[in-house]
Amino acid sequence: MSVVNKGQQDSQVCNPVRLAARGLSAGYHGVPAVWDVDLEVRAGEVVLLAGPNGAGKTTTMMTLAGAIRPLSGTTSFDGAVTTLPMHKRVRLGLGVITERRSIFSRLTVAENLRLGRGSTAIALDHFPELRMRLGVKAGSLSGGEQQMLSLARVIAAKPTAVIADEVSLGLAPIVVKRLLAALRRAADEGAAVLIVEQHVRVALQTADRACFLNRGRIVLSGSAAELKDKQREIEEVYL
Repeated sequence: MSVVNKGQQDSQVCNPVRLAARGLSAGYHGVPAVWDVDLEVRAGEVVLLAGPNGAGKTTTMMTLAGAIRPLSGTTSFDGAVTTLPMHKRVRLGLGVITERRSIFSRLTVAENLRLGRGSTAIALDHFPELRMRLGVKAGSLSGGEQQMLSLARVIAAKPTAVIADEVSLGLAPIVVKRLLAALRRAADEGAAVLIVEQHVRVALQTADRACFLNRGRIVLSGSAAELKDKQREIEEVYL
């Protein structure tokens, strides 16, 4: 029988599970790409989902987001098992950021921000770098600025949970750190944040916990502090 002390109980009450997968198998055309995945993200924490290409990271995240239906097992959002499609989960407070920069290139930065569900003031508070670019067409921004804009629009809506898939793809290390810092701040303000990130060492400086997938299964998990001392095991996941 497991024993839960009062501190753990208080932490669980104060930090409820916002995203979860239980016994999740998911894939395409009836063929699983991930098997028996158990994963949870609590309010106020950042969880890293990592692994080699083809391990099933994006499949897991998109199933949690509601873009892919599970083959078996369940997904939960905000404490309740759900089969709602992604657009309905977004309306209920899920923020989704993909490697494809979700911007309207012919609209200005200000117009892009106004199309979001949050205020421009909150967006600029998180990314003051965009203040001087408000009148610029989003398509003229650098790749890093475009991803900042995508992230700013999501965070400004004060989501209950955020799923961020490879937000740093193709970006300079200094921009990667900036984006991860913004996601860390979103968690510190109460959101549950799940990230897929290939810059593992940098991401472990931001995350509270991490899970590593290989061939569709979680093969290594733990707190960020624990995993920083398990570099050899992490390397073996990628090999």
